[in-house]
Amino acid sequence: MRSRHERDLHAASFDHAADVYDSARPSYPADAVTWLAEGIEGPVLDLGAGTGKLAASLVDRGLEVTAVDPSPEMLRVLRERLPGVRASEGAAERIPFPDASFDLVLAAQAWHWVDPERAVPEVVRVLRPGGRIGLVWNERDESVGWVRELGELMAAGSAAFDDEADPVLPPPFGALEKHETRWVQALSHDGLLDLARSRSYFITKGADGQAAVIQSLRRLLREHPDLAGRDTVELPYVTRSYRAALQN
Repeated sequence: MRSRHERDLHAASFDHAADVYDSARPSYPADAVTWLAEGIEGPVLDLGAGTGKLAASLVDRGLEVTAVDPSPEMLRVLRERLPGVRASEGAAERIPFPDASFDLVLAAQAWHWVDPERAVPEVVRVLRPGGRIGLVWNERDESVGWVRELGELMAAGSAAFDDEADPVLPPPFGALEKHETRWVQALSHDGLLDLARSRSYFITKGADGQAAVIQSLRRLLREHPDLAGRDTVELPYVTRSYRAALQN
């Protein structure tokens, strides 16, 4: 288990890679977004919004979206992409909006960075009665051999902060519902390398460590029998989505 200090250092690292994060990271599958936002008509808070990957899908559905993220650089990219979205610096532990402001609070690829003891009361505070929280993660499908090797070469396991267990949302939230989506992201070789460059465990390495990772990934692309000779890589994902309603 990583310390809170280590988590904070990794979370802050995204300020140094906002553009590559935006270009390389996948969005979220349509059926997952539809499930998370099902029945919601009022305002939505995208918490830990990053560069707006999830927010863009919500806007496309006609929802009123507000974005919060602690990284000024990530918000810079989000504002360039989504100029109509209100975006503010903040965090799950200090949401800069009044009580009962939102019908839905979503955290995409972000809840494992937060301190739940402080974040849950803040989410409850800004939700309207009967509102809902939704959490979503895109995870590489490491049941596929080359994908598992990819994770090992990126040293992802050495900095993994979440685990395979479902998140815990205590009262006043009700029962936790779960939804899974399997899908594939098509990437060029450079796109796959940028995906590695966008990860906190890569950003926080020294220059020599980063160079070694890139060299090993180039070798994987060149030599693995499932990848050799292909210009495009199809990277399989499992998207885990969760939601829970606020109990009155």
